Amino acid sequence: MSEKLSFVHPTANSPWGTYLQQVDRVIPYLGDLARWAETLKRPKRALIVDVPIEMDDGRIAHFEGYRVQHNMSRGPGKGGVRFHPDVTLEEVMALSAWMTVKTAAVNLPYGGAKGGIRVDPKKLSQKELEKITRRYTSEIGIIIGPHTDIPAPDVNTNGQIMAWMMDTYSMNVGGTATGVVTGKPLHLGGSLGRVKATGRGVFVTGREAARRLGLDLRGARIAVQGFGNVGSVAAELFVEAGAKVVAVQDHTGTIVNADGLDLSKLIPMSRTPAGAVGYEGGDKIPNEQFWDVPCDILIPAALEGQITAERARRTSARLVLEGANGPTVPEADDILAERGVLVVPDVICNAGGVTVSYFEWVQDFSSFFWDEDEINVRLDRIMMNALHQIWDTADRHKITLRTATYAVACERILMARQERGLYP
Repeated sequence: MSEKLSFVHPTANSPWGTYLQQVDRVIPYLGDLARWAETLKRPKRALIVDVPIEMDDGRIAHFEGYRVQHNMSRGPGKGGVRFHPDVTLEEVMALSAWMTVKTAAVNLPYGGAKGGIRVDPKKLSQKELEKITRRYTSEIGIIIGPHTDIPAPDVNTNGQIMAWMMDTYSMNVGGTATGVVTGKPLHLGGSLGRVKATGRGVFVTGREAARRLGLDLRGARIAVQGFGNVGSVAAELFVEAGAKVVAVQDHTGTIVNADGLDLSKLIPMSRTPAGAVGYEGGDKIPNEQFWDVPCDILIPAALEGQITAERARRTSARLVLEGANGPTVPEADDILAERGVLVVPDVICNAGGVTVSYFEWVQDFSSFFWDEDEINVRLDRIMMNALHQIWDTADRHKITLRTATYAVACERILMARQERGLYP
């Protein structure tokens, strides 16, 4: 094992430490269920696997993989798989825990899980990528399945990765099991609307939050960190609503234009090796200056831990929409609240993806598929109903939306735990 695992004592400033602080803040609102709160602080199961493959040049390379099932009191585990050189067990633990809260917040019949491999997929050939995916799937195959734990795409994974995972699992069980993963290609049981679902959820919750703030989206200035499926889709929808995107940051750098960036040109450029900074309709600035760009709405849609205390003091945004998982550290949360900045937390803001993943799972079991309009209507209704209940809780207790989301979700999780009891 490459790192020390402790469910109780996380490393400093880790995603798992952030999650534990978020749980501690909600305990006073759990009433009698608080006696079960320790359940939320301990993953049900954490699997570490060796992933050996033969590289194209004949070398045998070993990679470390993880699958963590945080809580399954309300249903099978649900959560993505990321391929990234900085993946750690603690990070995957936190991501699995946030999935537990997220699925409960929108009242889906799931628990939370997450997976990852510590690898830079950009350094792999297509054949090597397939090998590492299939070997990883075989290794975690002992704990995943359509009724136990359903992986999905995350950072650096996509429909092709899910197709390989589904095929590998199916070959090992001796029959096609389309429901073992979501985010698959359409012709393998995937769902319409899945690719844009997370970004759409960010927009839907953001539109409601802006309305409550009295912030007119027409002319509103948007700054987006992370410009993949989540950030770019949310940006497009806000522009359709009359807003303008004034700053974008991706892995290649930061581009700004106070008059608005032309997404019809920026998005295609961001999909090339040149990235967002290859777009010529704006000014390139140092990445750290992204946080100083005048804006009304900030969308962190990259990785966790991006909004630090210092950055929280600098942003001019009135509204933060967490497209990424865990982008705001607890100290920054407090600073934003003190400054009157409204934060729509990740566990509701970016829940559109898992919601349409649920739709895909249901469609796979019934072998009956919906059109995209129906999917979007169902998604919008679930997201808005969940947000309204959370907002009512926040108003009633005079707490932040994050704490209110945790209060609603953790009550559901712990009620299920209490009613199921302990076995044996």
